[in-house]
Amino acid sequence: MRDERAGRAGRHGRVLVSAAALPVILLAAGCSSDSGSDGEAKASASTSASVSPSPTVQAAAYRTLPEPCEVLSKKTLGELVPKGTKSGKEGSSDDTASRSSCSWNSLDNNGVKGSQFRWLNVSLLRFESDVTRGSGEELAQEYYDKQVTDARSAEGARNTKAEPLAGTGDQATAVAYDLKKKEGTFKQQTIVARVENVVLTLDYNGAGLAGDRTPDAGELMKDAEKAAKEVVAAVTEANEKGSSAKVPGSGSSASSDATGSSKSPAKSGTSSTKPAKKS
Repeated sequence: MRDERAGRAGRHGRVLVSAAALPVILLAAGCSSDSGSDGEAKASASTSASVSPSPTVQAAAYRTLPEPCEVLSKKTLGELVPKGTKSGKEGSSDDTASRSSCSWNSLDNNGVKGSQFRWLNVSLLRFESDVTRGSGEELAQEYYDKQVTDARSAEGARNTKAEPLAGTGDQATAVAYDLKKKEGTFKQQTIVARVENVVLTLDYNGAGLAGDRTPDAGELMKDAEKAAKEVVAAVTEANEKGSSAKVPGSGSSASSDATGSSKSPAKSGTSSTKPAKKS
């Protein structure tokens, strides 16, 4: 009897031990299951983050600029600066593919009858697309607006007139005004034009010195408009030689990651556009 009771007690004890161990096993299994879920969630989040799209911006249409002192034909220079066709002086630039300029002077000395003075300056500025600042075209638009505003509010300007100019790039504005100086009255003509991501500013002024007649502003503007169209064509042609060829006004359909940033100067880094300093 004693052995029988001892046997039952032993079996009963083993049952209790097994029952006590069961919650521990279930708890461990539950922890293992939760850990697996957390790991899967973290892995999923990591995978999702790795495939997030990178910021993109519309690619700049034009990637270079023409030689600034070669944007105008000899014929055009002969009309605008007849006594200074070979006087072209290129402005300093640390990156001629993004910023360049050239200026010409012409003085037709008629002795006691006076002299006719002409000054011509062409400035070109190209903008690259930047993911933090916008597309090259948007940056060029901002600079174009600023250049037009500056031309219309030139210091000392009188009788200022501004009007849109058709057929010159994607958009253009012609600004004309008079500047009274001790040498005479200077007739200033400024044309600001944008073609894709490039902005050109053409300044042309004339004056009759030492008693010579003041040139006709309308004639000067016609010459300036012709020259501006020629510069736009030169910009387009320079880019047609590469893979980024565009037709003015066609817009850009390409989108890409922008890795470079544009150097967007507040000034064009060119020869002065203030005719008052010329003589």
